Amino acid sequence: MSGIRIGSLGLGRLGIRHAENIAGKIRNAELAALCDVDAAKLEETAGRLNVKHRFTSFEDMLRCGDVDAVVLASPSALHTGQTAAALAAGKHVFSEKPLGVTVAECREAEKAVEAHPDLVFMLGFMRRFDESYRYAHDKVAAGVIGRPVLFRSYSQDPEKFIDGAIAFAPHSGGQFLDMAVHDIDLARWFTGSEPESVYAIGGCYAHSEFARYQDGDNVSCLMKFKNDAMVFLFAGRTAPHGYNVETEIVGTRGTLRIASVPQKNLVEVLDAHGVRRECSENFLERFGTAYVNEVQEFVDCIVTGRKPAVTVYDGTRVSKIAYTCKSAFEQGKLLFF
Repeated sequence: MSGIRIGSLGLGRLGIRHAENIAGKIRNAELAALCDVDAAKLEETAGRLNVKHRFTSFEDMLRCGDVDAVVLASPSALHTGQTAAALAAGKHVFSEKPLGVTVAECREAEKAVEAHPDLVFMLGFMRRFDESYRYAHDKVAAGVIGRPVLFRSYSQDPEKFIDGAIAFAPHSGGQFLDMAVHDIDLARWFTGSEPESVYAIGGCYAHSEFARYQDGDNVSCLMKFKNDAMVFLFAGRTAPHGYNVETEIVGTRGTLRIASVPQKNLVEVLDAHGVRRECSENFLERFGTAYVNEVQEFVDCIVTGRKPAVTVYDGTRVSKIAYTCKSAFEQGKLLFF
């Protein structure tokens, strides 16, 4: 055995990226098995990555003796049940967000994790593992900008991917749960506090299809946290310029900005249109290193016998906050947590 033997579930865009990372970029890890209901995609990916064990059934993969841990990149509604099943089978679990599609499901996941204290469970809030966000968090923790008083975060998907967003809308849980959970998690992480109240607004400014799911194509909220920090979040699906995630933390003695210009790299293009910087195309490009870092942390926790800083309770808390934001948006009034 060359390391922790991982079985990866789901071969969507992120699932394939996780599989590729485990196969070639994660220390002390081996991609021992792949699982997906699409047999053709499974065979192509497993063959390309030289993976021995191939399953179309998650239950069959859990019975494989060559699997020590699983990475879940499956549809959101399956995360809770698959987490519980994997832990019951003695496997360490890394799950993509969300922890569950309801708060009740998140509570069930908590019980499953609590029943297996000898196993490692980690939730995929990858922005905490982005090098720029980690650097900024260290600055805040060191008191460089004083007391944080305002946290502002934007998450925007490109307009050119809107068809996929509309197709996923019936199952997404809305923008606050699907997109803003990462911003919510960062707000808690940077402020070290929890929300007290929220007011949310938004609408279907370009795509009325979202209205049937009580959602919008652009939404925002303002929260007051228990330590009096102000938190403003914006989530949109109609950015014309590309994938745009930016964050600002304003403190009493300074300000930090992460990716205020959402540039693809350090190249500047000078042409007939002027001088410009190209933007990242999607989340896989922008947070490529973070996806490696988070799974590396998962493996390191297994190897060293410690628990990750991102816990099952973070998943529950963020989901509860996201649903309260969604309710405030739907009701158009101030809500308290």
